[in-house]
Amino acid sequence: MPAVVQSAFESWSLPVPITFALLLTACIYARGWIRLRSAFAGVTSAWRLVAFMSGLATVWIAAGSPLAALDDALLSIHMVQHILLMAIAPPLILLGAPALPLLHGFSQRFVRSMLGPLFRSTVLQRLGRTATHPVFAWLAATLALLVWHFPAAFELGLRSAWWHEVEHASFFVTGLLFWWPVVQPWPSVARWPRWSIPVYLFLATLPCDTLSAFLAFCDRVVYPSYLSAPRLLSVSPLQDQECAGALMWACATFSYLIPAVVVTIQILSRPGGHAPEQSRTAWNGVAAQSTVASKVEVV
Repeated sequence: MPAVVQSAFESWSLPVPITFALLLTACIYARGWIRLRSAFAGVTSAWRLVAFMSGLATVWIAAGSPLAALDDALLSIHMVQHILLMAIAPPLILLGAPALPLLHGFSQRFVRSMLGPLFRSTVLQRLGRTATHPVFAWLAATLALLVWHFPAAFELGLRSAWWHEVEHASFFVTGLLFWWPVVQPWPSVARWPRWSIPVYLFLATLPCDTLSAFLAFCDRVVYPSYLSAPRLLSVSPLQDQECAGALMWACATFSYLIPAVVVTIQILSRPGGHAPEQSRTAWNGVAAQSTVASKVEVV
């Protein structure tokens, strides 16, 4: 193991706050998922549990694992963190349909006394509708991506641990907002026709492609901190930057292309405009979920 990597790993310490928060969330979700499976076997499935837990694990790998100890040495590793937080963890978490399992994971007294009034708040509902609107979600994710990759903002995140956490949080939160219209987790309702989602995903690739091309083909190091960073594997700062740009282009392209293809296939598999049997089954599941939700008196 190179001395720089060994030193970075030795300096790494377990980030207790984020690790505890993720473990607590996982426990609450698992408790609610088990309760739902026991009471209503058809409401949720094992693959949703796996998706949600994988999303939480991805967040920890990006922000809490020893990988974070090397992000100030290689831009390419820093870019991997951003990809995990924006393009991998959010859709996995949303595919876990977290609303019902999390609600059932809390005590019923807490749900009725705290969460119920909160979710019935008109202000909160209006804010939620605005934040999950496709236009707002696309703009929020795009602005977070571009703003934090401006040299001044990026360097601020490298120099300050607090701003680095804010950067990661903004990537993750806007990632959840961006993927919300694509995954459309229960109990949300689609705001746009489904055929618009492939276009939505295609438009999201444009800022990523622009930024990745700039990093890959720029003839100078954009972020000065990496000029003085320890060298790993004899990779120069410019080569590292080119690798980071290539990683962003490849990962962003495939993370948006694959769901766009899936959605397109779903749309084309509806002959005569009638929903296939899978869609009817999904609607039956939503109806069952609505019944369960009424038990906790949240809506």
